[in-house]
Amino acid sequence: MAFHRGYSVQLEKIKHQFPILAITGARQVGKTTFLKEQFPDYTYYSLETPATLQKVQNDPLKFLQSESHIIIDEIQKCPELFSYLQEIVDTRGIMDDFIISWSENLLLSEKISQSLAWRVCYLKMNWFSLSELISLNLISDNLTEQMFKGFMPAIYHRNANPVVYYDSYIATYLERDVKQISEVHNLMLFHKFCCLLAGRIGQLVNYTSLANDVGVDAKTIVNWISILEASFLIFQLHPYYENLGKRLIKASKIYFTDTGLACRLLDIKSIKELENFYIYGNLFENMIIMDTVKQLNLNGSRENIYFYRDSNQKEVDLIIEKSLTQIPIEIKSSSTYSQEFSKGIKYWNSLPHQKKQENGLIIYTWDDFEMKDYKLLNRKNYQNFE
Repeated sequence: MAFHRGYSVQLEKIKHQFPILAITGARQVGKTTFLKEQFPDYTYYSLETPATLQKVQNDPLKFLQSESHIIIDEIQKCPELFSYLQEIVDTRGIMDDFIISWSENLLLSEKISQSLAWRVCYLKMNWFSLSELISLNLISDNLTEQMFKGFMPAIYHRNANPVVYYDSYIATYLERDVKQISEVHNLMLFHKFCCLLAGRIGQLVNYTSLANDVGVDAKTIVNWISILEASFLIFQLHPYYENLGKRLIKASKIYFTDTGLACRLLDIKSIKELENFYIYGNLFENMIIMDTVKQLNLNGSRENIYFYRDSNQKEVDLIIEKSLTQIPIEIKSSSTYSQEFSKGIKYWNSLPHQKKQENGLIIYTWDDFEMKDYKLLNRKNYQNFE
């Protein structure tokens, strides 16, 4: 069963404007299913298939010259195609001539920027968002269950056990993808690093501390974080840098792009274990921040998001920056609202800003809620908190 994805609207707006459409996203995010649904008249080629890959590698120019209106999945397997694509699309001048996709971003963006500048339009896919799950009537009735189950489409396609599925996903990622990356020589240490990183969700990245705990040097940790980010498995939330007259924190925070994956790396085996887990609040924050990222991608928005923290430990969990305004957001896993939740927003609004500040938002849970209602989280507008 195929599930309708919210990216269709954005795709309709952009797909006729460039000769090449590039779809990116992690493995199992649903790119192949989405592409086949959206472009049913296109011929589909997957470079994961050995015979197809060999055919393309033997004569990439001939392959492209003999084809039109095709989908090339996992194109990173044959990077030579990029230089030939430039020549062909310039000669033909046909919009939507080639659809390309890939599951990892290592060195690929540089190749594309050099070879296909002004010729390609990007659409980045994420795993299911909360709004997509609600529209598909797939949302869990329990908040903690949803965090544990995660957002990978294959779990819903197959009605899979999250523990079994994520174990397989992690093993496949380590064995098939990471093994091909020269910087990773010890997969056991890399797996240990992933688990330790999951335990630091929502914290400032400390490369030295991670290096000491894993047993490698800090440079290796930097490389490994880059690998996870390039594979779309983690998201770095960067601090807000505007000069606000305070000494600002410059380290970023790490979030996993799927809470189910993070739970498995933390060896959480059940919903009950997650309910009592020591970083439950961090995982809840992870879900909300990643859902914000997903919604921005779904809408094709260009807003930037940050967090704020200064040397006095004053902080705001999330800041959405639009062209002229900013929205400060606090995220709390508490079931009961407290006036203390608004302290960070009040402090932020008291600072001098170059842009107009919209009313802040506090997102928190409560005991009695319906997950199928999009008010799955109690959202209170800051203007009412005085």
